[in-house]
Amino acid sequence: MNLPPDVAAVPAAGAVGAAARDPAWRGRLLWLALAALLLWPALRAAEFTPWTLFEARSLQVSAAYLASFFPPDLRAPFLAEVAQATWRTVAIATSGISLALLLAVPLALLACAGLSISRLGGRMAPLPFFLRQAARAIMALLRTVPELVWALLFVRVVGLGPTAGVLAIALTYGGMLGKVYAEILESADAQAARALLINGATRLQALAYGLLPEARAELASYTVYRWECAIRSSVVLGFVGAGGLGQRMDESVKALAGGEMATMLMVFVALVAAADRLSAWLRRELP
Repeated sequence: MNLPPDVAAVPAAGAVGAAARDPAWRGRLLWLALAALLLWPALRAAEFTPWTLFEARSLQVSAAYLASFFPPDLRAPFLAEVAQATWRTVAIATSGISLALLLAVPLALLACAGLSISRLGGRMAPLPFFLRQAARAIMALLRTVPELVWALLFVRVVGLGPTAGVLAIALTYGGMLGKVYAEILESADAQAARALLINGATRLQALAYGLLPEARAELASYTVYRWECAIRSSVVLGFVGAGGLGQRMDESVKALAGGEMATMLMVFVALVAAADRLSAWLRRELP
């Protein structure tokens, strides 16, 4: 019997139910249970007890402290201090990232296998291979130590002040930037760079005309993102004596000055938002 086209196009109810059912639901449930089983001992070891936040005493203290945030402190002398501390924070982050680039760029070029001339013949030569592995080991060492630990070490050496924060950011972010730069360059299409190297171009020429045209937007976006992270890190480093907005926040926290904290938090949010807008602009301008 021939059915009308509109009736024939409607699938049977059993077919709809079979299509809607997830055939892998048992496996997903098993992996979810396994993840929960592995996560529970870690939460116990970390003494993770979020329910204490909802105890009567905790709610009372939190409400009283948050209430002290209003109204924000907008006194002219205090705003002048915040402006000076904010400028120092941006200066610490920018100087740290600039020094980090001096470390990251050479290490990334050494670690990038796509710029290896000896690899054109097949297997990389022993000396370039050793240099590549040494560069990767140096970057791993630099980024393994958190910037807070570097700052504590440099405070002992150079004393309190922005110098410790700049050096701490430079070392940690030098390792981070170098690793990601090398990975971005290696993930780019290497045919143009390989052709340039085969025809006698230097590694810098292959980088400038073969890899950078494709990877420059991603490199610039990641660099701005790391600068944004450096601003956040410089605020944290201020709590250990590296100066800037973090040190001023530490003084306000100890004095229980909620209005001052509210003002500085708003300034901090504005800094991060400005870095985000800069990153978006760079992505548009560097297609």
